[in-house]
Amino acid sequence: MADERARYFRRLRRLRRSARRWSVVGAGFAGAAAVLTPYAGLGLPDAAWAAAAGGSLVLAGWRWADLRRFAAVPAPPPQDPAIAAERTRARLIAAVESAPGGRSALAEVRRHRGRFALRGSAAAAGWDRLDRASATLTGLSPRLTGMGGSALLEAQVAEDSLRDLAHRVAGVEKAMRFAPPETEPGLTEAHRDLSRQLDEGVVAYERLVAAAAAYVAEDGRIGGTHPSVSRLTEASDLLRGVASGLAELRTTTTPAV
Repeated sequence: MADERARYFRRLRRLRRSARRWSVVGAGFAGAAAVLTPYAGLGLPDAAWAAAAGGSLVLAGWRWADLRRFAAVPAPPPQDPAIAAERTRARLIAAVESAPGGRSALAEVRRHRGRFALRGSAAAAGWDRLDRASATLTGLSPRLTGMGGSALLEAQVAEDSLRDLAHRVAGVEKAMRFAPPETEPGLTEAHRDLSRQLDEGVVAYERLVAAAAAYVAEDGRIGGTHPSVSRLTEASDLLRGVASGLAELRTTTTPAV
């Protein structure tokens, strides 16, 4: 959404320019009518000059009235820079996502940024495993149809939760570096519990990806030969038959020497 304050002042400038423009036009027509009318008396051309002058002056008056009414309205307060920056960021992200491949590029940037925030943390290994499993599931997702589609939604929710958990583990680790000695046992216990939950969650996610791969594999195992192989075999037999027929036709039509 555009800045309301900027839109207010843009409209104010447009009204002021319009009022000035019609004032100049009206004054020009009025001056021309005043100068040209006495030369030949009142006639049809003079009526046209007078009508143009009157109409322009009326429009100028309306524009000045619109300007005074709008200027009497208080200008919107200045926008908070943080809100303006967030709106600009949202518009930029939307523009990038609308471009071909923009959504996947943004997802990759977010993953790298999250991985950089976990450098040196015990959660980094789990994050990397989650990244590999997520990339595998993304490759399988176009073939996860029917009941497999609901698993994708569950996987997305679980992935977001595990990534948040990884950042929690890293946050507790940073707090442990400067925490008072009396709080160290509690933080250590919390860190151990969170790390265990992260490891169990990543293992469960990997099992889900393995199950998705098994689903895709079984869904593609149509008993016996794949239909594409049968169609290729039939096409090959057809081409061989046509080639044999053409060869026989050439033999029978070739004159004997």
